[in-house]
Amino acid sequence: MDRILSFLSELPPLLLYLLLGAGAAVENVLPVVPADTIIVTGGFVAGLGAGKVTAVFLSVWGFNVAGALAVYAFGRRYGPEFFTTGRGRNLLAEKQMRRLEAFYARWGVAAIFVGRFLPGFRALVPVFAGVAGLGWARVVPPLAVASAIWYGALVRLGHLFGNNVDAVRDAMSKANRGLLATSVVLAVVLVAVWWRARRRTG
Repeated sequence: MDRILSFLSELPPLLLYLLLGAGAAVENVLPVVPADTIIVTGGFVAGLGAGKVTAVFLSVWGFNVAGALAVYAFGRRYGPEFFTTGRGRNLLAEKQMRRLEAFYARWGVAAIFVGRFLPGFRALVPVFAGVAGLGWARVVPPLAVASAIWYGALVRLGHLFGNNVDAVRDAMSKANRGLLATSVVLAVVLVAVWWRARRRTG
């Protein structure tokens, strides 16, 4: 951890912002990337004077939202065809696709907002919003607001309590374990619903 802090502290501010932003963006494609840890560390480094806290926040928030919207646009462009005529039709039957579209039409805004706080679902919610054909006007606001709340809190946490990195890391680890447990339960429920629907349409 000390080596990471030393490395980031020695970077020019612009490069620091770009590196932190890239970490936040990649999470939309590779959920295993420890973006939360990277962002908290960025807030801490900014508190040491290596950069400005506001710039760190704007960088990670902007890149994360841009990455999520890119995934959404990809799902919107290629998702319907993949799930109706490609290999994806083995995952979602036509009836399931209609249900997915109906779900996002009714609950899409809330699902996107809540999903951006849950590990794993952060990457899935935008792409399936695209697959379901949810419009940009209903995707951008909840996505941007949720990301601002989450990443703003992480940057602020790192900045305020960076003098005790271990305590911050432990607190964040506990919070993420709780969110991950919620994600696992939700994933199990969704898989069960999917399996039951597949059996009915099979």
